[in-house]
Amino acid sequence: MKFVRFLLASVAFVVLTCLVYWIHIAYFRVNVVFYSAMLDGAIAAVLMGLVLLLFRPMRIFNGFERLLMLCVWVLTAYALSISVPTVLDRSLSFYILEKLQQRGGGIREDRFADVFTKEYVKEERLVDVRLTEQLQSGTIRIVNGCVLLTPKGDRLAAFSRFFRLNLLPKQRLLMGEYTDDLTDPFRHSPASMDYTCKE
Repeated sequence: MKFVRFLLASVAFVVLTCLVYWIHIAYFRVNVVFYSAMLDGAIAAVLMGLVLLLFRPMRIFNGFERLLMLCVWVLTAYALSISVPTVLDRSLSFYILEKLQQRGGGIREDRFADVFTKEYVKEERLVDVRLTEQLQSGTIRIVNGCVLLTPKGDRLAAFSRFFRLNLLPKQRLLMGEYTDDLTDPFRHSPASMDYTCKE
C-alpha cells in the first residue's frame, strides 16, 4: 500500500515539476536554464511536501519516510534538470543533429569546421550564453571590457584542469583514432595572444 502511494506521489511530483517548469519558462524571465530548472524542482518539492503534511492519505508515511521521499524527489528534479533542458540547451551533439536536419539531412564532413565557426557560435549566441552563465555563477566579472576570473572561477578552473589532465581517458576515440588530445587541449596553443587584458 505504501509503495503504491509513493509511486503515485512520485508520478505526481514529476508532472508537477514539468508544470512548474513550463509556467516558469512561458511567463517569467530565466537567467540560466539549469539554475531555473533546479528552482522549479525545488518549488515542486515544497508543494509536494505540503501534500505530504496536509493530504490525509499521505499520513500513512512516518516522518522519516516523508523526508526520504522528499530527498528522492529533489534528486529526481536534479536529474531531470541536468538530463533534459540543460543538455538540450548546451548540447553540441543535438545541434549537429538539428543542423543536419535543417540542411536536408547531410553536410559535407570537410565543411563542419565552417558550420561551427560561422553558424553554431552565432546561431546559439554561444559567447553571450556562456558569459551570462559564468557571471550568474560568480566565476567571472567584466571590468572595462575585460573578462576576469574571480577567485571562485580560478579554483574551478584549477579543479577542471586537474581533472582533465589526470582523470579523463588517455585513449579516447576521435574520428577513428585513439588519442589523449583532450586531456590537454592547450598543448599546442600559442604562448601569448593579443587579446589578453588586465583590470
